Amino acid sequence: MSLLSVSNIYKKHGEEVVVNNVSLTLEKGQKVAIAGETGSGKTTLMRIIAGLGQADSGEVLFEEKKVKGTSEKLMAGHQGIAYLSQHFELNNNYRVEEIINYANNLTKESSDALIDVCHIRHLLKRVTQTLSGGERQRVALARLITQTPRLLLLDEPFSNMDLIHKNTLKAVIEFASGRMGITCMLISHDPYDLLPWADELFVMQNGRIVQRGAPIDVYRSPINTYVAGLLGKYSLITLELATSLPGGYSRKPYIRPEEIFIVENDAESLPARIQKVLFYGSYYDLEVAIANQILTVRTEKPGFMEGEVVYIKL
Repeated sequence: MSLLSVSNIYKKHGEEVVVNNVSLTLEKGQKVAIAGETGSGKTTLMRIIAGLGQADSGEVLFEEKKVKGTSEKLMAGHQGIAYLSQHFELNNNYRVEEIINYANNLTKESSDALIDVCHIRHLLKRVTQTLSGGERQRVALARLITQTPRLLLLDEPFSNMDLIHKNTLKAVIEFASGRMGITCMLISHDPYDLLPWADELFVMQNGRIVQRGAPIDVYRSPINTYVAGLLGKYSLITLELATSLPGGYSRKPYIRPEEIFIVENDAESLPARIQKVLFYGSYYDLEVAIANQILTVRTEKPGFMEGEVVYIKL
């Protein structure tokens, strides 16, 4: 039995089709991520799954029971599904400890652990309207986890967040899925948030799921330039470059920077001139010109200069 089954969800806003016959399943304990550009239908789909929206057609089953939409029940939402929106709403004029303790189903030990992993113990006596955006988000997520949902939906939880607070929030999500056993689904624009975390990745474009699979498979074998670009830098191997390679080239047309190697000059390498050197801390991206196109090459080795000729191998 799947924890969640989404079948042929279709939704229009006015004349615009926002979600176009989307189907997916989610197993208990599975970590699923949805990627897609702004306006691709991700948030609308997630709100329908949570019972906070209304599909025009299709069905959502949670634990084999229908999730009713907003036009089918008086109180929107589903008791077993928690949804953290991009706005992480909190009621004003309440202390944080009141927010956390309301409908708290956790033991004191688990509550204390959650408060610590969320880094909100120093905020417990504060009222919600005095919190910063990052503090409000951590409190809102902690409140949802205390209600012990079976499914936690996270809509762009890392947007507009610095690296320190992002890592804190990732630890909270890991606490929810690992220690609490809550099944999680999240939306993000950042491949570095999705690729190391998800068990399965869905990519949406124009309301449809255009590719799905293990993150490593979607990353290495994108079906088009849209999917390739969502998940990081890539180069498109043109026919001119493919025919210039020793022995030709018959592999995938999209190649990632780490799949191009700087090597010694030999019969199987090609000369390329460095156009730009970009420093990213633990590695460099070199933009190199070859066969009338620019390829991006990733290397950990320092010391490369613009204008220098290097030899590469795919």
